Amino acid sequence: MHIKPRLLTPGPTPLPEEVRLALAQDMVHHRKTDFKKIMAEVQEGLGLLFATEQPVLPLACSGTGAMQAALSNLFQTGETVLVVEGGKFGQRWSNIASRLGLAVERLAVPWGQAVDPAAVSEKLDSNPSIAGILVQASETSTGVLHPVHQLGRLTKDSNTLLVVDGISAVGISPCPMDAWGIDCLLTGSQKGLMLPPGLALISLSQAAWDKARQVHNPNMYFDLLLELDKSRSQQTAYTSPVNLIFGLKACLDIFRRHGLDQIQDKYWRLTQMTRRGVEAIGLKLFVDWQYTWGLTSLELPQEIDAGKLLELAESEYRVTMAGGQDQLKGRLIRIGHMGYVDFADILAGLYALERGVTKLGGGPAARPDYLEQAMQAFEDPGHPEGDCENQLERPFVAEDT
Repeated sequence: MHIKPRLLTPGPTPLPEEVRLALAQDMVHHRKTDFKKIMAEVQEGLGLLFATEQPVLPLACSGTGAMQAALSNLFQTGETVLVVEGGKFGQRWSNIASRLGLAVERLAVPWGQAVDPAAVSEKLDSNPSIAGILVQASETSTGVLHPVHQLGRLTKDSNTLLVVDGISAVGISPCPMDAWGIDCLLTGSQKGLMLPPGLALISLSQAAWDKARQVHNPNMYFDLLLELDKSRSQQTAYTSPVNLIFGLKACLDIFRRHGLDQIQDKYWRLTQMTRRGVEAIGLKLFVDWQYTWGLTSLELPQEIDAGKLLELAESEYRVTMAGGQDQLKGRLIRIGHMGYVDFADILAGLYALERGVTKLGGGPAARPDYLEQAMQAFEDPGHPEGDCENQLERPFVAEDT
């Protein structure tokens, strides 16, 4: 059957038509005037997106590259960093830090739970030599939203830098860099920014820039001080990913036109819709509280293998979702609702999920009105709680029409 494919993974994500068209534009030279004009507009928009007065630097790499750039520019070999390990990407912070010769102090958090700020505070009190806290705003492997705002209160007016992986948070849920006291915020292109993979963005606070000037950074490519210098002339230090910058400008134009608050409101609604639908099908949500806005993770009954369900959903309904990682592989389904996704896509995803559970012969019977229940949650989603309750910053306001 000729069925529209639907990509419901937590990155890469579907791309809006105007972004695809922007990516298809003719090439320009990255050192010439045409490109510099575009970069000037992009730099202004990125400052609004990150809600910071500091420059936001594009890097031609994945989000993991930006994570390595952050650590190699901000910490000297032998310094101690505290890593919040609550999932696969918390572990990635530890792996990068260890390879760079940093002393890693791990704060293990059960997968599916957010870190307790009191536990972080206790670690800081017991070890004054901790130079940085490394944490995910949104842990993509589990669907948890960590309390970054509260961690920023702990590091305020201290020498400890708060370094935040916002790869599945920036553009999706509130994460205002300056207001929350984040010293380094980074993201990747393939999630909330609705772009193909291959572009990362990173910004440092003034305190972080001061620290970077004291660190001996062995990298030639990930040299943020050089990137900062080049950004003043609307360039990157090395060859720019020209077409991804074109696409980024188109994405920022979408944020400006609709208002970032409205974009985030859509993600909040899709989150509530997906969670309500999953529960109405009779499945168990993996994260009870402090869940991220860009994806929903759910546990399958023991008799159902997640890999087989994912294959069935894709082959019969052309819905692509993601499974769990490491110890959660085979047990977890992750439904992405980030990027250019709307309620119709989620309805299709929930239907494919319910059909897969039924055909594979496991789990409780779904409520007959599970799709209606999901739509009701989309239309009446309630209000965000925790760090995102007041959203704190509204950096993009929809343009008057």
